[in-house]
Amino acid sequence: MVKCSFCGKEIEPGTGMMYVKKDGSILYFCSSKCRKNMLELKRDPKKVRWTAYYRR
Repeated sequence: MVKCSFCGKEIEPGTGMMYVKKDGSILYFCSSKCRKNMLELKRDPKKVRWTAYYRR
């Protein structure tokens, strides 16, 4: 299984979305909420309360 690049949640096979940046790096997202927070709003997962990276 793959982890979400924003929230750190495990992504079930066949769900979620994969985003490939221009430099070739791959980001995996479990939901559009995570994708929008990282790419459109440019938020840091360590500062967003509901992410696993915040709790670490």
